[in-house]
Amino acid sequence: MTTVGGTGMKHPVWLPMWLILAALSSSVQAGEPAPVQHSGIIVDLNAEASRLAPNDLARAQAFIEAGDSVPGALAKKVNTVMQSALATARPYASVKVRSGNTSTYPVYGKNGRTIESWRMRSELLLESKDQAALSELLGKLQTQMAVGQLTLEPSEEAARQAENEAIADGIAAFNARAKIVAESLGKSWRILQMNVNNTAGMPPPRPMVKARMAMSEAVADMPVEAGESRVTVSISGQIEIERN
Repeated sequence: MTTVGGTGMKHPVWLPMWLILAALSSSVQAGEPAPVQHSGIIVDLNAEASRLAPNDLARAQAFIEAGDSVPGALAKKVNTVMQSALATARPYASVKVRSGNTSTYPVYGKNGRTIESWRMRSELLLESKDQAALSELLGKLQTQMAVGQLTLEPSEEAARQAENEAIADGIAAFNARAKIVAESLGKSWRILQMNVNNTAGMPPPRPMVKARMAMSEAVADMPVEAGESRVTVSISGQIEIERN
């Protein structure tokens, strides 16, 4: 600030615009890191590895579907079956059971305008690592319900363990490829960057039952064969090979 005359009044000093811009530019540049200069040869590499994860988690869907001309009577019929199914499942502590979707819809006559009857569907969703218990429970539920779907997949813990093992294999494969490239040129090398990706995410569930299974009077365990799912990871990155 400058003082004009003896009045004591202060007025701003205006600087040229080019001087202000130059000062700002130099301050920004001073705070930026200098770009990394590489004297060697940059090589992009990719590697892939996979491990098998046990399908230790089973998920199932059991449902009841019925029809009636009276909506109230239909709801009572379906709810009675659902309550009985929940009572059947209660002793199986190792099986998680929760209600699924419930829907009611009209059935129209030939003219497409008159409602002749009503249909109702209600579902139970089951999940367990104890596949023997789930198989036994499904066998009992089939006396009053149908099984719409049964899938097997690795649990989160099993998939994570397989993924971690595959990552170690993938990094080893990446290093092996880098070594081959460098030794072919008679040079040493170092890793500049590396990316680790799960190429498929969580392995997709393995469907065991797709079509509706009819209710049966005989109580029999539903056969379940777990098997395994493949977990795959990809490793990508860059290495620098010395020129000298």
